[in-house]
This record gives sequence, C-alpha cells and structure tokens, in this order.
Amino acid sequence: MLVTGGVGTFAVQLAKAFGAHVTGVCRTSKTDLVRSIGADDVIDHTREDFTDQVGHYDLILDPTSTHTLARLRRALTPRGTLVMVGGAEGGRRLHGTDRLIRAMLLSPFVGQHLRGVLTTAPAKDLHTLTELIDAGTVTPILDSTYPLVRSPTRSAI
Repeated sequence: MLVTGGVGTFAVQLAKAFGAHVTGVCRTSKTDLVRSIGADDVIDHTREDFTDQVGHYDLILDPTSTHTLARLRRALTPRGTLVMVGGAEGGRRLHGTDRLIRAMLLSPFVGQHLRGVLTTAPAKDLHTLTELIDAGTVTPILDSTYPLVRSPTRSAI
C-alpha cells in the first residue's frame, strides 16, 4: 500500500480496522506518522522500491501513480488486486488516464484484479466510516491548519 496524503492515511487505518497486515510506503519524513496510524511495516521509498519484492502483496493501493503498471503487477501476488486512484501525470491525449484504461482492459485476461476508484460512496459505507471515526479507530490526519482568510475560496463566503 502506498501512503502519502489523505487517501493513504485513511487507507492504512481502514485496512487495520478490518484486520489487514499493512505495509506503508512513504518518504523518510513520514515513516513515524505511518507507523503511528497502524502500519505493520513501513518502506521508505527514497531508499527502497517496494515493487522489487516480486509477488509479495495481495493488495496495492496506488494513489501516486509513480510506478509503471508492469512494476505494480510484478509486486502483486498472482491473484492480487491493484487499485489505482486517479491517473498518472502526463500523457499526450489522455492526460495520464491511459494507464488506468490499460489496466482495466488487461484485467479480464490475467489472474490479477486491476481496478480504478470512482468517487461514489454508498450510504452504508459512509455510515461504516462514521462509526469507525466515532469509535476513534480512524482519525483524520492533519498536516497543517490555516485561517479562513487564507482560503483560496474566501471571496465565495
């Protein structure tokens, strides 16, 4: 699992809440944070590439899109699942979504499950998330806070 921002910090906590063994991937300055929210193992991506571990992960959540589809698939178990959040940077015509499209087209022909994330959430999932937050199992991680006057949309208020 890759951990960098809000998606990753929620994903680690949710995975732990449901009993998963979690490996977090982040930069050096975030390793203590990732451990503190429950990751069992932490890989500093500035020192080690998690995709070098062939067939190691049952699930990879990729919110950063910094690895090729081939490298991500190599790190998955033969029946593993890759979940990509958003498209990669760049791309002349599809602006990075070509990687996601290739994965979804390839998925029916390989043993691995290659998926993208849509931004819809069924009400029951939101209720489950609310219960986990209310119980203190999942906590939003704030890096910084800013006064409302520094908000880029303050003119709309």
